[in-house]
Amino acid sequence: MSIKNRIPKEFYKLFNSKYVEYFQRILIALYEQSASSYSLLGLTEEECQDTIEMEISTFTMDFSQSDLEEEGELLTRANMESVMLRKLEEWGWLRKDYDESLNCYVVSFPDYSQMFTELFGRLYNEESSMERESLLTIYSHLFTYHSSKEKDNEILKSALQSSKALLQMLSNMQEGIRGFFEEMTKQKTFLGIQEVLVQEMNNTDSQKYAILTTTDSFYRYKEEVKELIDQNLMGNEARKQELLQRRKELEADSFAWRRNERGVQSCDEAMEILFQINREFDGIERRYNRLIDQKRVFAKRAAARIRYILAEGDVEEDHTKALIRLLNMSDRKDEILKKLGERMGMTERFAVLKERSFAKPRDAKKKAFEPQELVKTGQSEEQLDEFVVKPLYTKAQIREFRRQNEVDGAFQVTKDTVHTVEDLEKLLFVWQEATEIAQETEEIVIGEEFTTEEGLQYSGFTIRRK
Repeated sequence: MSIKNRIPKEFYKLFNSKYVEYFQRILIALYEQSASSYSLLGLTEEECQDTIEMEISTFTMDFSQSDLEEEGELLTRANMESVMLRKLEEWGWLRKDYDESLNCYVVSFPDYSQMFTELFGRLYNEESSMERESLLTIYSHLFTYHSSKEKDNEILKSALQSSKALLQMLSNMQEGIRGFFEEMTKQKTFLGIQEVLVQEMNNTDSQKYAILTTTDSFYRYKEEVKELIDQNLMGNEARKQELLQRRKELEADSFAWRRNERGVQSCDEAMEILFQINREFDGIERRYNRLIDQKRVFAKRAAARIRYILAEGDVEEDHTKALIRLLNMSDRKDEILKKLGERMGMTERFAVLKERSFAKPRDAKKKAFEPQELVKTGQSEEQLDEFVVKPLYTKAQIREFRRQNEVDGAFQVTKDTVHTVEDLEKLLFVWQEATEIAQETEEIVIGEEFTTEEGLQYSGFTIRRK
């Protein structure tokens, strides 16, 4: 019987409940707590109620309301954990069994309930899906298969699933960016554009994109993944030829012959999976490059939209700006301003401000030219070079600082690089010098953030020659 056929009819009542979110969070808490249970069968009912009570304490429910009920049963602060536990058992989300060693009933999760609960956990914890959808996961599976002596094809199947998940994630990112394109074109105010940009930067896809372009960089692992695929293909082909050569010495339909046949089939299956991974990886590369282009286009469209609003004006601007625009468009501007001045009782005549007009105080008057007498001073004994601004550090000091932090010809910034403010200033000069010539002769790789005991913060990076 398949898992779907074992699901009871009352199972889906949870989704019709008005407390579906609370039930989901309780299931997640019980599922996580069951991993540390002393019983092999699951949690005791008392442990379940304690866990539910702790989870309920985080809810924002007003128990003073009279409409707190579930299937006609009144919910209160005192009975909520027992009612929710009983409902989960009645609906089939939890299973209750008697444990003779503990002399009490224990609660466990059926296999179909585990699948739904794990999905709930991923919905409430977005970081859990980042491991499944990372390029490093694919690399790890391929490297594990390459290093393993058993050559289990399940490892390659996991790599294939991770490749498909990463490809789907990139596709979802493209769909998300297209949605932000539409939102951007609908905005007619600066505030609206700002809200769209903030949403785009803080959404889950942008966080995954940031990981994919930094710590899980595609181009960092691209060549390694391709090389591992080729090595595994050549290794399986060599192993297959070796098994075929041994088969000639074996008796047909014997145990050794059938074992040899299964080994050949395993090699064929592994090579087929590797070819699929290679095709998925090519699709990932195309999607990744397309995603970078879309991000660039999105930034350009945002800038163009801002320039458009600067030129045409904010739709939701104040009435004063609208009045000034109408006055500039009217042929009777002087007449309107005159009548407006008479009614408003202005103290002085209005003045036209242009783009090149200078701001000045209201009571400012033109000062008369009053030349001052020349004051004779004695000749200074100071040398001219004392007035020349000298650099903080010489080039020799900067070169010495860089030489002290070089490893195998590469300048590396670690947690021990900066101890004083002077070290931080020297590091800044090295960074400025490197970024000016980075595209020509040197390559810069950004690392993690460091903080010294004195509170100085800086980013680690590596400078190596191309």
